[in-house]
Amino acid sequence: MATIRVDIVSAEGEIYSGEAGMVFAPAKQGELGIAPRHAPLLTNLRPGEVRVQSPDGESERFFYITGGFMEIQPHLVTILADTALRETELDAAAALEAKQRAEEALRDRKEGVDLQQAQQELVEAAARYQAAQKLKGRKD
Repeated sequence: MATIRVDIVSAEGEIYSGEAGMVFAPAKQGELGIAPRHAPLLTNLRPGEVRVQSPDGESERFFYITGGFMEIQPHLVTILADTALRETELDAAAALEAKQRAEEALRDRKEGVDLQQAQQELVEAAARYQAAQKLKGRKD
């Protein structure tokens, strides 16, 4: 079976490097599925879940990213994430708390609060919470 190499890196360092049968990522224009020999592409990523399917298609690894860029070549996917968390680092309670704080900041806008930044924080927190909830459902 054909495979594609996947490298996920963030400012913290290398998060993942390995072979995959498929990769799914949250592009700005919608969810992308990348198979081996995909056409070259460069795209922005939005906050959300990256799924890396094993070459045999029987298992998946999950990562949460806050955004970034993805470069696709026929045999290589490189994700340059602003921030990335492995599935083991996702905490649903902390994600819910961050989401509630962001909602509160938007609701009780005080002087000096950057509206655009507050909205971006809410989008990131909501995506992180959603990813944590999906992962929790898979573990049960």
